[in-house]
Amino acid sequence: MHANKIKVARPSLFWLATEAGRAVTELGINYSYRMLHQGDDTGDGHPVIVLPGFMAGAQSTLILRQHLKKHNYRVFDWGLGRNYGKTTYMAQLIDKIDVIYAKYGQPISLIGWSLGGVYAREIAKERPEKIRQVITMGSPFQGVTEANHASWLHDLLFSGRELDHEQLEYLRQLPLPAPVPTTAIYSKEDGVVPWEMCMEIEETPIHQNIQVRGSHLGFGVNTAVYTIILDRLQYQRADWEHFHPGSYLERKLFYPSL
Repeated sequence: MHANKIKVARPSLFWLATEAGRAVTELGINYSYRMLHQGDDTGDGHPVIVLPGFMAGAQSTLILRQHLKKHNYRVFDWGLGRNYGKTTYMAQLIDKIDVIYAKYGQPISLIGWSLGGVYAREIAKERPEKIRQVITMGSPFQGVTEANHASWLHDLLFSGRELDHEQLEYLRQLPLPAPVPTTAIYSKEDGVVPWEMCMEIEETPIHQNIQVRGSHLGFGVNTAVYTIILDRLQYQRADWEHFHPGSYLERKLFYPSL
């Protein structure tokens, strides 16, 4: 599916207005889910970094990180406090990748929510040999100038100023896939960013788009997303394959694009 060929509309006001309420509901469901999935030692212990969305910080990804730790992964917050969308973050994150890789000697999995996913893809392009895989959640790396309710990326890069050649080149390469296994998770009920902009240009043997049901603010506690993440983390680059739901009913209820 080629997202650039789709006419993209601003997310509906209904989905935007119900974002908070839906996220709270997803949080309640997540609590029950975690009670039933207390964790185990099936994870291989490789490093995982979770990057928050715009204007969010470590607290927003805490529940997800705790859950991954219970499944025996070495989990790290991105370590930069609240995400204000600064261009300086990239260099700092790459330094963090280098340090963690040097310490553990294992490729790192990156999980990015919204703007965090945009950073994750770019990090993987800069350090592909040190990245095991990338998982993005509602990250609009396609068409950054398109209409949406979260204009952070457009404002960050444009700010009413004329772009220079280097900035234009950066914008042009954002939609290009990273050369590592990548899972792009999106929701058609996303009230913040257009779901079409959260998909890889095309699926390949190492790039997959997966639709889930839920809000943008609830990606970090969405139980269908947790199932995808835990499934993905078990794979290394050499044996990575597309995600497949366990049953026909599961696919229809939770992963309608598959």
